[in-house]
Amino acid sequence: MKNIAIFASGAGSNAQKIIDHFRHSDLARVSLILCNKPGAGVLQIAERENIPAVIIDKTAFFNSDTYIKVLQEAHTDLVVLAGFLWKVPANLVQAYPNKIINIHPALLPKYGGKGMYGHFVHEAVVAAGDKESGITIHFVNEKYDDGETILQERCEVTSTDTPESVAKKVQALEHRWFPVIVERLLSEK
Repeated sequence: MKNIAIFASGAGSNAQKIIDHFRHSDLARVSLILCNKPGAGVLQIAERENIPAVIIDKTAFFNSDTYIKVLQEAHTDLVVLAGFLWKVPANLVQAYPNKIINIHPALLPKYGGKGMYGHFVHEAVVAAGDKESGITIHFVNEKYDDGETILQERCEVTSTDTPESVAKKVQALEHRWFPVIVERLLSEK
């Protein structure tokens, strides 16, 4: 049985979809949730699903190997960033090469980088008059939203779309594809 560790900062809808996807799997399970925001919805999901959760201390995250040890102790095979808003430090990337993935709510390289998350991305897509948006699932490296692309899926953006309606379309793609890609990557390893 392979172990998935999910890093999240918010409500945890993608974490829930991954948990649900692997609930009865012989391949893998979500064995740990790490969160940098006390009170975030993902922590309630962890409690409800009986998955151990760790609150991340910012200083330790960026200046020590604390969370590498936490992941190693949990026998983590894949780290999944599901709405995690901090840049992953180089020591963690190096400890898990090509074993950390992220989902971004746009078609990278457009609308990526520091500060480009959630509604900020969808507002930028609508403001630019783009005809499409979507998701990018990618490996994580030492730069924001820069790692090798694993999958991109697209949705149409119409002239009547709002940032909120684009967000719903993009979230539907996230929920459909993220668990599938996690499973694919774990099956290949």
